[in-house]
Amino acid sequence: MGSTGYRVINDFVRIDQSIIDECRIIATSVLGDVMGRMRVMNYAIKPINEPGVHMAGSALTVRTHPSDNLLVHKAMDIARPGDIIVIDASGDTEHAMIGEIMSFYAKTKGIGGFVIDGAVRDRLGIAKLGLPVFAKGTTPRGPYKEGPGEINTVISCGNVPVSPGDIIVGDDDGVVVIPRDEARVVLEKALELAAKEEETMRSIGQGLWDRSWVDETLKKKGIEVEMAEN
Repeated sequence: MGSTGYRVINDFVRIDQSIIDECRIIATSVLGDVMGRMRVMNYAIKPINEPGVHMAGSALTVRTHPSDNLLVHKAMDIARPGDIIVIDASGDTEHAMIGEIMSFYAKTKGIGGFVIDGAVRDRLGIAKLGLPVFAKGTTPRGPYKEGPGEINTVISCGNVPVSPGDIIVGDDDGVVVIPRDEARVVLEKALELAAKEEETMRSIGQGLWDRSWVDETLKKKGIEVEMAEN
């Protein structure tokens, strides 16, 4: 079947790897800020890994029924090294989309990680593997393997639209989505902001951080600051 609900698109356009590599070293908070805080996934999608995880790669998207992972298995088979498999399971956490065995298979293939608007199982085993996995929750209940599902169509994950080939970046804070067509501009802005934040940190350490903007902002908003009485 090739209709909506049963659709597998085997490939998509991936952005230059050098851009992905540069995004990998930038915090998700910085990337989110330069995108107007609009491409940040819901806070509930968190890393399953030990602290210190940081991933980046091209999105290979999967939309599946919340109780079924047949198309997730197919996605692993067609994924290229470095791809991030992003799964829209409608946010349901009653059935796990992946577990330790699938994660190990993905790691042996060089897959860059998983982002799941849904659940996983075998949390400890996944954490020990070191493969970046972000999910909404955990459950011991496994899925069925019947379908339906779609691969490499536009999906929603963590309340953010994700298209095949978008750059997915994840760290301890969560996950952001960089639209593929805007990746170069977002990267440039993020590098500028990261440098500015480093300068701010140096200023704080030297006791030179200019805080006048706080009172200036309050004044513009018409907020009076009462002075303490002696």
